[in-house]
Amino acid sequence: MHILQTILALALTLGILVTLHEYGHFWVARRCGVKVIRFSVGFGKPLFSWYDRHGTEFAVAAIPLGGYVKMLDEREGPVPEELRDQAFTSKSPGQRIAIAAAGPIANFLFAIFAYWLIAVVGVTTIAPVVGEVEQGSIADRMGLHRGMEITAVDGSKVSSWRDVNMRLLERAGEQGDIRISVSDNGAEGTLDGALGGWRLNDETPNPLGEFGITPWRPDIPAVLGQISQGGQAEAAGLRSGDRIVSIDGNDVSDWQDLVDHVRNAPGQTLAFTIRRNGSEQTLSVTPAEKTLDNGEVIGFIGAGVESVTWPDNMLRDISYGPLGAIPRAIGETWGDTRLTLVAIKKMITGLLSPSNLSGPITIARAAEASVSSGFEDFVGFLAYLSVSLGVLNLLPVPVLDGGHIVYYTIEAIRRKPLSEAAQALGLRIGMALILTLMVFALYNDLMRL
Repeated sequence: MHILQTILALALTLGILVTLHEYGHFWVARRCGVKVIRFSVGFGKPLFSWYDRHGTEFAVAAIPLGGYVKMLDEREGPVPEELRDQAFTSKSPGQRIAIAAAGPIANFLFAIFAYWLIAVVGVTTIAPVVGEVEQGSIADRMGLHRGMEITAVDGSKVSSWRDVNMRLLERAGEQGDIRISVSDNGAEGTLDGALGGWRLNDETPNPLGEFGITPWRPDIPAVLGQISQGGQAEAAGLRSGDRIVSIDGNDVSDWQDLVDHVRNAPGQTLAFTIRRNGSEQTLSVTPAEKTLDNGEVIGFIGAGVESVTWPDNMLRDISYGPLGAIPRAIGETWGDTRLTLVAIKKMITGLLSPSNLSGPITIARAAEASVSSGFEDFVGFLAYLSVSLGVLNLLPVPVLDGGHIVYYTIEAIRRKPLSEAAQALGLRIGMALILTLMVFALYNDLMRL
């Protein structure tokens, strides 16, 4: 069931973004007088299709990893004389550039709309307040300490841990100094520190953790919330609201302590001392065994944690009016664009490991998680992925929209197109590069599993 949910989340995510991207090409092509033969979401054999009054076929195909707009094109076969003026190749270089650029532009416009919608609806975020600082880390050397709220990184305002992560990602692998603005018990100040070329972990990059920061979290007591029906907790007589005082005579300090005890004792009978309705009693609980993907066997009892309420002073309500949300949305979209470009540059120069490149499996898992997290997270994920799609398609690589734009720009300057041999060579190079990246990204996905 979980795999099915992940596949459906991937299909929904890519379906939305591909449709928007291809509709950009389609809309501008129509405005330029180009005859569109097919608009397809997905590759392969169409699952179903229909035609509009202009004779364009709209199709949804079986492989949801992309899409295309097929236009009348003299390079693909003879075009009847009466339709020649509707062929893509008959249009001016400027019109062809507009058609090629329209897909990525549609992605950027969607991202702006998505961030505008989130800003108008409003979100509640966790304030970026420092919990713990790792000794000897960059954060420690800068003077960050528990209770400080981060308000800006290198002059860019931040209001959530996501914002802080994004700013730190931009500085990964760099030398020089970083400046962090903080609020400490109401006192505003700035802290400067040397980066020293700090790098992210190749396998599981965690900018905050590697910078030396653990976000503040409320204490989570070892109090049971939901009890799974048919689980070991229910069989042992545990109930929602029970507080676990000790296990086998060892005090349980918080929820994580409880989890550690249970995980480390698969199949072993444990003596749980619990407090219920003001009195204590002891119950025997035997954690069931569960084998993880890496072969590790852990224990679990089928009980969740009681929900914890965040203090009001740790929450930030962020919302804007319809007009005020516009610059906010544009700023968020530009921030995502800049981050994507910086990441590409750092992968090329070796400051960021190529192992951070993600493929369809990682996207599918992230899509499923964002769908499960709610409307705001899913829309935000769509916006970020849409920006990434727009940026990548504008790269000057033959096969991509950016490569076509380069060809048409050269044609406009030279007043004649590049030779067919030159274009064919560029196409082969572009295909080889894209296929290599796709295989490498898929390899990274499989390694993460």
